[in-house]
Amino acid sequence: MTDKQLSWKFAEDFVVEREDIALARQHSLEVGIEPISPSVGAHLALIAAASDATNIIEIGTGLGVSGLWLLSGAPGAVLTTIDAELDYQQVARRFFVEAGVPSGRLRLIGGRAAEVLPRMNESSYDLVFIDADPQSVIEYVEHGLRLVRRGGTVIVAHALWRDRVADPARRDDTVAGFRLLLKEIAAADAVRSALSAVGDGLLQLTKIAD
Repeated sequence: MTDKQLSWKFAEDFVVEREDIALARQHSLEVGIEPISPSVGAHLALIAAASDATNIIEIGTGLGVSGLWLLSGAPGAVLTTIDAELDYQQVARRFFVEAGVPSGRLRLIGGRAAEVLPRMNESSYDLVFIDADPQSVIEYVEHGLRLVRRGGTVIVAHALWRDRVADPARRDDTVAGFRLLLKEIAAADAVRSALSAVGDGLLQLTKIAD
């Protein structure tokens, strides 16, 4: 294991998850869902807290791991979370309830994000988190930047896509999509961006202009 890999593992192990999040993570892995890593969760909580978020939208509910992390950073926020897998959402609802999240602060929407997002109000959210179909990531980011208010942040998981984006030999459609996204964001004047190697890449975009 290289020094960088040791540091990455240390950073992951540094995070201690709450019991309710750890249980949601364990169940996710048991049913074959890949949840965000603990360090990504800690970053989400930090950004949610730093932005004093009161209205958050999440694309990709899973079994609630990322949503619980987001609400841990912004305990007074309302979370809207979208997923096409209704059975998973019902399990996620149980984890949210068991974590003590009031029903009035949780809005679960079942359906394909590409069909749901156009109906959401623009400039209405402080924070948008994207962890869904990677082949649609550019479309989701475009929607995210429309939905987030000026000064709000869009966060994209898996931005280095399993360490393949940095490898020029990798040229599949998903890798190409993430590379195109990063290229377009780097040239955009309407956002401030940062790419972190946490997890398998976390892209953060703060909207500074409409």
